[in-house]
Amino acid sequence: MTVVIKVGGARAVDPAGALADVASLTEDGEDVVVVHGGSTKVDETLERLGIEPEYVETPSGVVGRFTDEATMEVFEMAFGHLNTQLVAGLQSEGVDAVGLNGVDGKLLYGPRKSAVRVVEDGKKKIRRGDHSGTIKQVNGGLLESLLSDGYTPVAAPPMAGDDDGEIVPVNTDADRSAAAIAAELDATLVLLTDVEGVYADADDPSTLIESVETADDWDALEDAAKGFMGRKIMAAEEALDGGASEVVVADANADEPILSALEGSGTHMHASAIQEENT
Repeated sequence: MTVVIKVGGARAVDPAGALADVASLTEDGEDVVVVHGGSTKVDETLERLGIEPEYVETPSGVVGRFTDEATMEVFEMAFGHLNTQLVAGLQSEGVDAVGLNGVDGKLLYGPRKSAVRVVEDGKKKIRRGDHSGTIKQVNGGLLESLLSDGYTPVAAPPMAGDDDGEIVPVNTDADRSAAAIAAELDATLVLLTDVEGVYADADDPSTLIESVETADDWDALEDAAKGFMGRKIMAAEEALDGGASEVVVADANADEPILSALEGSGTHMHASAIQEENT
């Protein structure tokens, strides 16, 4: 079994338990790929530099970061720091981890989007100067080579953006990066976050949705997924549609967060729900 773990970048997420679980899995002979986010670190660094983080809303209602040139430089710096820290943490756990970003070996590759459609004051506009992209290809061979040699890849954005034939680093969503990697490797994807999973009532943990197996289940899940959770469900759908065997949204701060997620905690989404949804 191959497991792709997405470790969140929120302030409330402590990666220590996840790193210990990665060590346990690799000791048991499982192939593990770690993917991490870092938006909080990017925002903190921007604020220290006196730059206001900017988020925009698309016509479809999705809120995302607008990444201008200065923000892209900070993004590379912050994600590089986080990647090194996670690799060092895994090495301390006895895991032979290797840090990568999406530009390395074109691990994550696709076209750069320099202009994005946004909604400002109720009006649709086009904003230019964005440094973002959509993943179209994953270099699965690079990951498989590392895994077969006993290494644990630790991957993150930025991705390799194709800008009229020139490769430039651009921002891409970390959850969707993990989803693309899980789909490429036909893996189980575990999205760790700061809540126990997806709640039918966002304010009530007792309404945890435990299993999503049918199209009706999926519709209920999408109705329940508000705010940041909506992005995770979008990523989960992409992973399952692309070949991932299962996606779990689970609590990064639980005891043994990855092991408990693989054993049943959190919200488990199955490919059958997507297949039924698409028929």
